[in-house]
Amino acid sequence: MSDRSDSDDGNAETDLLAKFEESMPSLLGHFYRAEMDRSTAWRGRLDNTTNWAVTIMAALLTFVFSSSDNPHYLLLIGMVTVAVFHVIETRRYRAYDVWRSRVRLLEEDVFAPTVDPDGGFEHGDWRRALGEDLRRPALKTSFFEAYRRRLRRMYLPLLLVLLASWVARVTVFAPKGSVFENASIVNVPGTVVVGAVALFYAAAVVVALWPQDRESKGEFYERNQEGEWKDD
Repeated sequence: MSDRSDSDDGNAETDLLAKFEESMPSLLGHFYRAEMDRSTAWRGRLDNTTNWAVTIMAALLTFVFSSSDNPHYLLLIGMVTVAVFHVIETRRYRAYDVWRSRVRLLEEDVFAPTVDPDGGFEHGDWRRALGEDLRRPALKTSFFEAYRRRLRRMYLPLLLVLLASWVARVTVFAPKGSVFENASIVNVPGTVVVGAVALFYAAAVVVALWPQDRESKGEFYERNQEGEWKDD
């Protein structure tokens, strides 16, 4: 009786696996659309963070340069604010990379071999890797890499705009006096302020240019195929 029950269970499991294999293309299509939607939503959250940083920058620059009486240290506050948004966007980028990595895995190991079977698979164990990630989702990019990537691509240029504006504010658009006198804030000497700003930007440049192997999955690759897509 027990052997018959085990046999029935085995047949049922085999039938279930067979049906699952038959429906796999449809399931993967729905799964791809769902992951693409997640990726797009998190991409929008990244853009929202950047838009807020740019909006605050524009407001501060407009106010500070609207009158010579407006304090220059508002631009320093703007630098800190942009740095805070950078940290927030770094966290969002790590979450975005989870969904983007799944999308790229499906494109590399499902759709690409379907279109071009001769190209083979990018990852031979892609099913196991995808199943493991579905069971236990995990961040795939370290905080440092995500921070560095967003710094190089977006936030370092924004910070440099603020730096150039602050330098102009304490030199060209300031009352007569030395740079250190104009850069002082209440009881904080100008030398301390200038030194803190210089240290902050030196650290930002070092982090942005720090050599590191890429951990997140790539989306675009350097290759010379523009002409092939245009040929008749």
